[in-house]
Amino acid sequence: MSVPFRRRRLAAIALASVAVIATATACGDDSSDSGKSDGPVTLVVDVFGDQGFGYDELYKQYEADHPNVKIQERGKGLGLGDYNTRLTQQITAGAGAGDVVALEEGTIVQFFAQADKFVNLADHGANDLKGNFLPWKWEQGTTPDGKVLGLGTDVGSMALCYRSDLFKAAGLPTDREQVAALWPTWDQFIATGQKFAAADKKDKFVDSATNFYNVVLMQTAGAGTGYTYFDKSNKLVIGENPDVKSAFDLTTKMVSAGLSNNLKSFSNEWNAGFKNATFATIACPAWMTGVIKGQAGDEAAGKWDIAKAPGNGGNWGGSFLAVPKSSKHAKEAAELAKFLTSAKGQIEAFKKVGNLPSSPQALADPAVADSTNDYFSKAPVGKIFASGASDLKPVYLGPKNQAVRDAVENALRSVEQGKAADAAWQDALKNGEAAGR
Repeated sequence: MSVPFRRRRLAAIALASVAVIATATACGDDSSDSGKSDGPVTLVVDVFGDQGFGYDELYKQYEADHPNVKIQERGKGLGLGDYNTRLTQQITAGAGAGDVVALEEGTIVQFFAQADKFVNLADHGANDLKGNFLPWKWEQGTTPDGKVLGLGTDVGSMALCYRSDLFKAAGLPTDREQVAALWPTWDQFIATGQKFAAADKKDKFVDSATNFYNVVLMQTAGAGTGYTYFDKSNKLVIGENPDVKSAFDLTTKMVSAGLSNNLKSFSNEWNAGFKNATFATIACPAWMTGVIKGQAGDEAAGKWDIAKAPGNGGNWGGSFLAVPKSSKHAKEAAELAKFLTSAKGQIEAFKKVGNLPSSPQALADPAVADSTNDYFSKAPVGKIFASGASDLKPVYLGPKNQAVRDAVENALRSVEQGKAADAAWQDALKNGEAAGR
C-alpha cells in the first residue's frame, strides 16, 4: 500500500495524538492490559493511510473468537512518511510502537538492520505458513539470515484508472478494452494524452508526474535490473541504473507535453482534483482504487473505469505486518498478525479497500478472482489485478529508498514548475546521492 496522505496540519495532530497514546502504552498505564496471557490483553495495531488496511470487521471477529483480547488501531489518516518517521523512532527507542505494526514494501528493508528489535515470527509458527504467500512476497519479509520479520498483506499490481466521462467528452473511446488498445506502450500513452489535450483545454491527462514516474520505474525495473536506487548489495546506483534514467526521461517527456496537472500526491490540491475531475487518468496499483473512491466520493461512482496499463506487469506498493519486541504480548500479537494476513483476512481487506492479496489462495478465491467493482463501472478488478499477480517481478528497494525517492520526486515536481529536465536530473542525482549516503 503500499501502500499513503493528509495535510501537514492533520498529520501533526495525528502524530501528537499518537505520541500521547504511545507514551501511555510504553509506561504501562493501560490498566486493562495486565501483561499476562491468561488475563485481559489489549493489542495495539499501527497502520497508515486514509483508508487504513480494511481490518475493522476482522478485529470484531477476532475479539469475538478471543474474548480476552481487545484491539485498538492507530494511524488511519496518517501519511506513510510521517508514520515511518514515528515508527523508526519508536523501534530505535525500544518503546511506544504498537504490538502489531505495518511495514511498507519501500521501508521494510531499512528495518532488517534492526531485526533484533522485532519478534522472529518463525518462532511463532510462521514458517508453516510460507505457502500462503507469493514466493517473492515471502522473501521480501524475510531477512538474509532467515528471520521472518513481517508477514505480507497486499501487493500493488498495476493498471490505469480513467474518467470515462472525460474521455467521452474528448472524443476518445470509453470501453476499457478499446482504451487499453490506445496505449500498448508508454509512448503511445503520451500520444493519447496529446489527443486528449487537443480536445480538452480545461482538464489535464494525468494527475502528477510522480505517480506516473513511480509506475513506469517499478515496471521498467521489474523487467530490467530488478532494483531502483540501490543494487542488491545496497550500493547506491541512482546515476548508474538505466531504468531510473529511462523512467525519469519518459516522465519529463510527459510533463513537457503539458499533460500533468502538477499535483503533489496526497496533498489537499490532489484530493480536490478527484472531486473536481481536473484530470482524466491516474497510475493505478490495486490499492489506489480505495484512495480514488475515498477522495472522489459517491458522486463519481460509475464515472471511473480501469484499463490495462501500458507495458507489461509491474508492482508498486504492498505492506507487511510485524511484531516489535517491545510488545508486552508478543505471542498474542503474532497470532493476530497471522490472522490478519491469512487468506481470509486478505480477502476481507480486498473487499473493504481494494488491497490486492499476496496470498495465492486468496487470489484464486472467487471472491477476488471473479470480483467486479461497481464504483469503477463494474470493472472486472479480479481479472485486471489478480490474474497477473503470480507473475509479478519484485523490485529490490534499498534501506534508504524512501529518502532517495523523495529527492527524485522533488526534482520531477520542479520540472512541472518550469525547470529544464536536464537541470532537474542533475538535482535528482545530487540530492538523491546525499539522501542515500
